[in-house]
Amino acid sequence: MNYERTKQLYQQLILDHNKNPRNFRIIDPADKEAVGNNPLCGDKLVVYVNVNEDQIVEDVSFIGEGCAISKASASMMTTFAKGKHIDEVNHIFQQFHDLTTGKLDPEKDEHDLGKLAVFAGVKDLPARVKCATLSWHTLHAAVNGKEQISTE
Repeated sequence: MNYERTKQLYQQLILDHNKNPRNFRIIDPADKEAVGNNPLCGDKLVVYVNVNEDQIVEDVSFIGEGCAISKASASMMTTFAKGKHIDEVNHIFQQFHDLTTGKLDPEKDEHDLGKLAVFAGVKDLPARVKCATLSWHTLHAAVNGKEQISTE
């Protein structure tokens, strides 16, 4: 995918998921939950997760406030994580983190990110990396038994 097309898709997805976030709700009761905080930008969210006995994410949601990138990333994360094994969620968390920090090039490196690869451009906006990864750090914390995470 060429750069201009990726940039267009990125803008469309960010706008869509920010305006109409998927899974923006509280799961009650939730098996696991964690609070994420990005003090630099002011993004705050809570991620809720239900995991079955086979360690498959049956449901995942979030609530909170944040910038468009933060909310869109959280929305896309919830749709991606549903139905995945916790090990796969942890694997994708690492790939997403590597993508947004420039360690993974979606054009050259093998990855399992699908549409999430549109966040590759965030690496060029250092102040926005934490916005894009906050929800992923929070989900990672929740499925691994931590109750809070901060990007600082």
